[in-house]
Amino acid sequence: MTKPIVVFDLDGTLAETAPDLIATLNFILKREGLDTVPLEQANSLIGAGAKALIERGFLQNNKSLSGKRHEELFDDFIEHYGNNLANHSHLFDGVENALDKLVHDGWILAVCTNKIEKHSKKLLEMLGIANRFAAICGRDSFHVCKPDPLHLCLTIEQAGGDHTRAIMVGDSKADIDTANAANIKSIGVPFGYTDIPIHDLRPSLVIGHYDELLHAVKKIAGSFTTVATTQLV
Repeated sequence: MTKPIVVFDLDGTLAETAPDLIATLNFILKREGLDTVPLEQANSLIGAGAKALIERGFLQNNKSLSGKRHEELFDDFIEHYGNNLANHSHLFDGVENALDKLVHDGWILAVCTNKIEKHSKKLLEMLGIANRFAAICGRDSFHVCKPDPLHLCLTIEQAGGDHTRAIMVGDSKADIDTANAANIKSIGVPFGYTDIPIHDLRPSLVIGHYDELLHAVKKIAGSFTTVATTQLV
């Protein structure tokens, strides 16, 4: 039997990962003879995966990338980042307690991220919370990724969750757009990586701290109906 499920984005939602992501980007840029980018620009650079991050770093230098060279730099990024996942990354305050409360209340938990799957699993293991999730799905787990709603729907299916009783928690336009396209309620967090204020993206609810998550989830759950969500699989 499927159960109610809360699906989380990773970067900027569960964990502060910008320092390590930007450090790897700057490793690539510096090696290519380009100017590095300051950590303060993370909001406008992170959120769509490593390929987009590299492209945006080059655009900061008024440079474009060919398909082949982009793929080569992506491979280099993945290798370097895989060895430097958690030098400075850490969970946001209150995450572990919030996850435990949700599990105690009978919710399945999952992760749907545009980080590649092996890095997502390894990072969550290093941060000590991988065992809380029934599924950890990255941009390469399926043939699509966010903002395609199928990425979220397939993550829910893999975790054994109920599409009609699902909630997406995220920090960016990709997360909220994905949830909306899948006809799934969303909770936004304002401390992640987005150049558009989370309130402007109009998630179902916004929380300012993970201490508020359980209450927000219960509030949304009260609006669930027995009408089936459109399945995109």
